[in-house]
Amino acid sequence: MAYSEDHIALAAEYALGTLDADERVQVETMMAVDTEFAALVHAWEFRLGPLNQMVGLVEPRPVVWENIKAAIGHAGAPQAPLVLPETPAATVTPPPSPITDDPEFGSAFDPEPSQAPEIRRLPETRQPRVIFDERNVTALASRVKRWRGIASAATAIAAALLVTLGLQIYRPDALPNAIRPKPRIQTVEVKTPAPVLAPSAQYVALLQGQNGGPAFIMTIDGATKNFTVRKVGAPSEPGKSFELWLISDKLPQPRSLGVIGADDFTARPVLSGYDPDVINGATYAVTVEQAGGSPNGQPTSAPIFTGKLIETVPGGSGTPR
Repeated sequence: MAYSEDHIALAAEYALGTLDADERVQVETMMAVDTEFAALVHAWEFRLGPLNQMVGLVEPRPVVWENIKAAIGHAGAPQAPLVLPETPAATVTPPPSPITDDPEFGSAFDPEPSQAPEIRRLPETRQPRVIFDERNVTALASRVKRWRGIASAATAIAAALLVTLGLQIYRPDALPNAIRPKPRIQTVEVKTPAPVLAPSAQYVALLQGQNGGPAFIMTIDGATKNFTVRKVGAPSEPGKSFELWLISDKLPQPRSLGVIGADDFTARPVLSGYDPDVINGATYAVTVEQAGGSPNGQPTSAPIFTGKLIETVPGGSGTPR
């Protein structure tokens, strides 16, 4: 059975012991007729039972009892025990003697004024006076004022924090520089596709001797001006090196392009400093020099292999750049 929040709260308060007598009777009646509600109450008692075990017994200080007695007007000397008034003991009167006529006083049947019986009054009981200590009232009032001040200060601080937070979110420029939030810098990486390069022109020169057979094949990339020399049929001589030269009528003397290595391929980037017209119209020659190349930067022997460039792959401009 589903119970409302009021029934659940009633069961919890019953387990805590905060209900008054009528409400406790109501809960106990519901427990007697509804087993599920009784199980709900027992569940709350099981949950809240450890709270009672966590709290130990605390003996109040003697001054607490003295303050209570002072508050109800029983401070000072101990109160005397209450003494109830004594009831008068019953007296037994002797039987009357036979009535006779007295000649001096007359007959006993002569009418005489009767005396009223004496009435005993019970002692008055004093009602205790309740004395209120004004110092306790003043101390309680001061505490109430102090807690009200603390609550007001806490409310003001919370309101200030709420206003500051709202300004930081919606209007950060209205805040002082000390508490103004720093701007957030977000770095976004944008990947752009690499540009498509147009194919560059390719040049080839066959360096051959008088016999007509190719000894070296030289290729030049028109975009980067890098060249590669491939050894084809040139026999190596011990203690000697092949050196490549650029010979042009636009230059005062041949320029060395470096020693050709012993491997099959040798690559150099040294043509980047020359104009395209010089590269296109030059004659490329190979000489035999001492090991490591010419010692003075000029050929020391006649060229044995020569050749000129031929465009094999056309480029955008048709000339090396």
